[in-house]
Amino acid sequence: MKKQSHGGARSGAGRKKNTGKFKEDTKVIRVPVSLLDSVKSSLELYKSQLKSNVKVLLPVGDAVDISLPIFTSRVQAGFPSPADDHLEDTLDLNTHLIHHKESTFFVKSQGESMLGAGIHPGDILVVDKSLIAKSGKIVIAMVDGEFTVKRLNKYKGKITLKAENPEFKDIVINEGSELIIWGVVTSVIHQYV
Repeated sequence: MKKQSHGGARSGAGRKKNTGKFKEDTKVIRVPVSLLDSVKSSLELYKSQLKSNVKVLLPVGDAVDISLPIFTSRVQAGFPSPADDHLEDTLDLNTHLIHHKESTFFVKSQGESMLGAGIHPGDILVVDKSLIAKSGKIVIAMVDGEFTVKRLNKYKGKITLKAENPEFKDIVINEGSELIIWGVVTSVIHQYV
């Protein structure tokens, strides 16, 4: 029998473990065509976060309707009176916070550059990719491969990503800089406990 000189298993051959795009094992799956863009977008977002310190949570999926009561009385640093049990309506946080489910995702903030805008470390930002990033809006942006959350400022043809804390510098987008706006921050979820 003739011995083959090529093919077959070789010690040390092949891709090294955890060295691919995602730094972990991957698996081939079949994806419905209607979800292809959403899956690709999620994977690109995940791949980008591997290069930065921003932790992106998964895009918004199908949410369960959880409607909670809203009292008609206003709260002035107090609590609704037990005698005032008249409900005006109910509130479902999914419909209140998410207006375009297919293009909305969550991201957890880090750092203190946006404290003046009410964004604290660990807050969850609700981000909508379908909104146009207008001057004055808070955006999730990637500048030269690094994620950041800043207020977008467009003035006389110049783009600046402004920090909301005087301890941090603004990011001026110069010619040659790569800027990708991932979405507009629509809400901030801040927990006290």
